[in-house]
Amino acid sequence: MNAWKKLLSLTLALCLLCGLSASASAVTFTDAHGNVIELDDTLEAYANFAVLGADDAARKGETNLGDLWTDALRWFAVSGKINEYFEEDDVTAGNTEIAVDADHIVALWNGGNLRADIAEGKFGAEQLAEVLPYPNKVAVVYMTGCQLLEVLEAASQALPYTEETAAACASFMQVSGLKYTVDTGKAYDAGEAYNDKWFKAASLGRVTIEEVNGQPFDAEATYAVMTSNANFNGMDSSYIFKAAAEANEKSAITTAVVRDVIWLYLAEELNSVIGDAYAEPQGRIVIQ
Repeated sequence: MNAWKKLLSLTLALCLLCGLSASASAVTFTDAHGNVIELDDTLEAYANFAVLGADDAARKGETNLGDLWTDALRWFAVSGKINEYFEEDDVTAGNTEIAVDADHIVALWNGGNLRADIAEGKFGAEQLAEVLPYPNKVAVVYMTGCQLLEVLEAASQALPYTEETAAACASFMQVSGLKYTVDTGKAYDAGEAYNDKWFKAASLGRVTIEEVNGQPFDAEATYAVMTSNANFNGMDSSYIFKAAAEANEKSAITTAVVRDVIWLYLAEELNSVIGDAYAEPQGRIVIQ
């Protein structure tokens, strides 16, 4: 009997030890909203060089991380992967795919939502969560070219980056599918105050869109802009996103989590290696 009790005690102890070990190996992350989330610690990729987002890098100008991030969002739309992630109400209403051709799909991502570097070498889900510590979902907003231009005008209003303008430069947009120039020699024409640090654009003049997917920019065309649910809802300087989304019923917030989309892009398009294409910024944004 004593032997049996000893065996049972040993078995329970081993079970407890195994349970504690499994718990200790689980990867959890506390996001910027205080939510504790569980991350998939089997995800793994490799960067051939540092991909930059720390120290406000993505608020100051184009970065290789900004290029990578927005490329992933645009790819998600162009590839049709997004079609599986529309909400049930959108699907019922017939909103099951992007409603413009690939030449009219772009991606915009505010630099303030890229918070850390991806260091050279192997990285996993925890490192990506440090880059984006928010539970953002992928959204699509349909807008005219004129509205797209105003988005970029308002988003870059605090440039050039200084210690005093750092917080407002959070709205500066990294992009995929277009090239644009910001002329900081011209003053931003500040109109009505918007949110804590920004103003609506009373006129346009500092930003020029040079091209969209290799084609001339068309102020009258309709573009599908891939972004986050936060911009969709008007975060930072994104008042045009909110107005455009309300005006076009095909605009939608999907169920796709942005970090998951980045991993999907890394795995399916880049074979889990951030290679030479992202060694340096690709020349999409010029700040004069």
